[in-house]
Amino acid sequence: MKLINIGYGNMVSAERIVTIVSPESAPIKRLVQEARDEGRAIDATYGRKTRAVMIMDSGHVILSSLITETLAARINGSGGAESDE
Repeated sequence: MKLINIGYGNMVSAERIVTIVSPESAPIKRLVQEARDEGRAIDATYGRKTRAVMIMDSGHVILSSLITETLAARINGSGGAESDE
């Protein structure tokens, strides 16, 4: 199992991620709100602005303060250039 850092010491299994999307569009905002209402949302932003939303194969929605490009780079093994803290 490959774990990736999604910011501030939080880790998720890379194999369980279905997609990583930006939280700016209305459909994604609705998806996040529905997940919060149903108890499927995991907020890993530590109070910072949400910059990426990860949809997991279990139906959970994980919010991260890292940008989507950084998370994609970490999944692909290059580590990502931006700092997460």
